[in-house]
Amino acid sequence: MMQEHRAPPLWQLLNASAAALRAVMAGTSATSALAAVPAALRPAVQALLFQALRQLGRARALARLLAQRPPAADAQALLLTALALAWDDQAAPYTPFTLVSQAVEAAKRQPATRAQAGFINACLRRFLRERDALVAATDSDEVARSNHPAWWLQRLRADHPEHWQRIVQANNTQASMVLRISESKTTVAQYQQALTAIGMQAQTLGGTALALRRAAPVQELPGFAAGWFAVQDAAAQRAAPLLLQGLDRGAPLRLLDACAAPGGKTAHLADWALARRAPWTVTALEVDARRAARIHDNLQRLGLQAQVLVADAAQPAQWWQAAGGQPFDAILLDAPCTASGIVRRHPDVRWLRRESDIAQLAAQQARLLDALWPCLRPGGRLLYCTCSVFRAEGQAPVAAFLARNADARLLPSPGHLLPAPAHTGGSLGDNAEGEHDGFFYALLHKTAP
Repeated sequence: MMQEHRAPPLWQLLNASAAALRAVMAGTSATSALAAVPAALRPAVQALLFQALRQLGRARALARLLAQRPPAADAQALLLTALALAWDDQAAPYTPFTLVSQAVEAAKRQPATRAQAGFINACLRRFLRERDALVAATDSDEVARSNHPAWWLQRLRADHPEHWQRIVQANNTQASMVLRISESKTTVAQYQQALTAIGMQAQTLGGTALALRRAAPVQELPGFAAGWFAVQDAAAQRAAPLLLQGLDRGAPLRLLDACAAPGGKTAHLADWALARRAPWTVTALEVDARRAARIHDNLQRLGLQAQVLVADAAQPAQWWQAAGGQPFDAILLDAPCTASGIVRRHPDVRWLRRESDIAQLAAQQARLLDALWPCLRPGGRLLYCTCSVFRAEGQAPVAAFLARNADARLLPSPGHLLPAPAHTGGSLGDNAEGEHDGFFYALLHKTAP
């Protein structure tokens, strides 16, 4: 007799979402927090957690009106989760009444919150009675309206005075699932036909990028095991073509991808070479051994070859000989950054980052640029990129680098790409189709001595 699989009760999902939210508020990434959730619950919990993170500013403002003193951490996380999900009728995944009743049930079921179930019930019942007035009272709070930290908003205004509101709006929308079609295996048109055959639709974004109309587990998509595609945002897909444009396809070029994990850009470089039968070698550097293993896994699934070295890109002495001991023709530096451009996909980033992180990361970006530049041959090119919309991680470090390196010249580059949902167009005209994350690109040419 077949067993009937029942959906988990909402109170259980709310407890798991609240536990993950508490972990994020304590400094843990949402990815790590969700890894602790049982696999059977994870997809539903992720959906609830991400929505709660996108509305956390509003939830905190409402909670301050409902309780003079915040409760213990577990109860506070559950209260914030319920408020974040319930405050907006149009966006709520369940009716506000259902969310409130199930949140109270969740409090009763969890030992850490059982003693405060009455408090949570009182707060949420008052919220139901006075919701319109409470929401209106928080409208004067900019952090509540935007669901971004105040310092983040201040930087966006300074860096993008004409577009900062559009960035905020984009950050609070859910990003589409975007694929990069492997040119060495198939074509965009052929893959669209394969999707149509299983009842799925996708929007072309230019190049090899396809945005799915509806997200799906990668294992359910055509050709996953055969390496027909990789999941990669359209802005990130611009890296390989930018770096390789104008290079001699017939020459045995040496390519380096620094700070390479999880390997999306390494795979794109390797796929580009394989599709064009170019005699190029690709080397990937990653300082974290566990993250380097992901590069290996991705390359294996995609049927691609690259040398992967576990080393600090800022310390060439550690890896120079293992990488061949010869200057590279092209270097891709996807430098560590605040990830302020990928908030649509990682809504926890805005709450995890601190303004002081920017100066520390900018110093690291400068060290990487200075360390890798001597590894590039005269006449070669280095593509500097970050998934950030902050100018301190884009224009500023590049301008400083050009000022201190007379042999560096800036080639035509996209500069800052601002996040844009599908069908809206790029904020700076960078992608007429829209649907991409925020990014920065600067292509640097090394002149001959």
